[in-house]
Amino acid sequence: MKLVECVPNFSEGRDPEKIKAIVREVEAVPGVKLLDVDPGASTNRTVMTFIGTPESVKEAAFRAVAKAAEVIDMRVHKGAHSRIGATDVCPFVPVSGVTMEDCVRLAGELGSRIAGELGIPVYLYEAAARTPERRNLATVRAGEYEGLPGKFKDRRWAPDFGKPIFNPKSGATVVGAREFLIAYNINLNTRDRKLAHEIALSLRESGRAKRDKDGNVVQDGRGNAVKVPGKFKEIKSVGWYIEDYGVAQISVNFTNYKITPIHVVFDEARRLAGKLGLRVTGSELVGLIPKEALLMAGRYYLEKQAKSPGVPEEELIRTAVRSLGLNDVTPFAAEKKIIEYQFEQDGHPLAGLTLRQFANELSMDSPAPGGGSVAALCGALSAALSAMVANLTVGKKGYEEVCEEMVATAVRAQTLKDGLLEAVDRDTRAFNKVMEAFRLPKATPEQALEKERAVEEANKEATLVPLEVLEKAGEAVALAGVAAAKGNKNSVSDAGVAGLTGQAAGEGAYYNVLINLAGIKDNKFVADVRRRAERLRKTLDKEGKAVRSILGKALSAPPQC
Repeated sequence: MKLVECVPNFSEGRDPEKIKAIVREVEAVPGVKLLDVDPGASTNRTVMTFIGTPESVKEAAFRAVAKAAEVIDMRVHKGAHSRIGATDVCPFVPVSGVTMEDCVRLAGELGSRIAGELGIPVYLYEAAARTPERRNLATVRAGEYEGLPGKFKDRRWAPDFGKPIFNPKSGATVVGAREFLIAYNINLNTRDRKLAHEIALSLRESGRAKRDKDGNVVQDGRGNAVKVPGKFKEIKSVGWYIEDYGVAQISVNFTNYKITPIHVVFDEARRLAGKLGLRVTGSELVGLIPKEALLMAGRYYLEKQAKSPGVPEEELIRTAVRSLGLNDVTPFAAEKKIIEYQFEQDGHPLAGLTLRQFANELSMDSPAPGGGSVAALCGALSAALSAMVANLTVGKKGYEEVCEEMVATAVRAQTLKDGLLEAVDRDTRAFNKVMEAFRLPKATPEQALEKERAVEEANKEATLVPLEVLEKAGEAVALAGVAAAKGNKNSVSDAGVAGLTGQAAGEGAYYNVLINLAGIKDNKFVADVRRRAERLRKTLDKEGKAVRSILGKALSAPPQC
């Protein structure tokens, strides 16, 4: 799933009708879910958070900026928070299936459109900045709205998009791309804020002031305090006391959890607390967290236990929650706290069925679900079996040399399994879109043209899903070969079944690609997909033969105990 978060800040926090008008623009865009609206009266500012597919989020952001330009007049705006325009700042944040480069592209495209269609000058910041001095938001926003006329006279501060002409009503807007910010608290068995802050100083990137032997702050030649850097990059932390819980906490902001993961900071906090005679009792997540951050923690703690991290996503999350003590002060609800779980476009109506329910649904007199969904399911079962064989190998005597490879096999197989399970529903949804396109009216030439276009696009989507399944099936069969050749010999037959079900998945997907290509008029698309499908099928056959060869040799000898 490709998901992007957007967190625009609007210079209006007092008029609920204006805020609602902007909210309605966001909610009207398909493929977007509004997560939070946080207005502040004293700051006269509202922070919105929404997620969705990249193009949908970009569209929602533009509509919100346009509405803000319509309802907010910066000439009369007053508030405690610094600001530069009606839409002050609008960052894109990669959540899953997208890269920072993707978000930089979105920022550039949005900035160009804001300047071109709304006449609002736009600056780019953070990862989207085109010059180093514009990375820092505070630097870009220096002088605020009131300082824009003078700022535009300085050629060094010409906007990235639009002319350096002051827009009195809307000001300027800063658009960017940044990493996800995780707000996280570590709980201590004390009420002493100073002890919590002592640990926070050691953790955070900015560290603490250096002191001499008498305890005085050491200063440099300019009179500034000399700093001793903290242990972790991209970490901001302080110590405080929370009266509601009756505990002191180390409050941590992760500005890039990929550089410094939460579990690493948690374990170091435990070590430092122990040196002070304290104990970490658990932790608390404030707001949402990307799923990958918890999956990383789950894998880390399983590896510390000398167990394979190649287990299902749900088990990794359970391990992370237990190990980090995320239920310490408030219950941790994964379905509410993990950002990806907040966005389920259509759910998993097929993958969520029991085996009997799925088989019953399959057997009815409707064409969907059909062979495409079954092919995807076969692929998922193949990957699951390979993960099982790999996990049954990790930690076993006599398999020490292949342990690392088996862990990698199990982890990759779990990812494949999840992707193929998603395809069970995606294939049926794609087929249903084809049926919906065929039901469109064609009473007028315009309607006929629109129907033809819709049918063509739906058929292309219905082709690309099984093509993806074919590709994943080939990889699943290759993993089955690794499991058969190097995995636990007592499970070699399971690896063989993994190879067979993977090959069935690929063959079935190949048939679905061919039947869907027959209804597509775009000759280049047909030729490209056919070539790719033929290449993938040859790879599938090669990997399948390799698995069968391994099984033939392995099963001619007695199993090893």
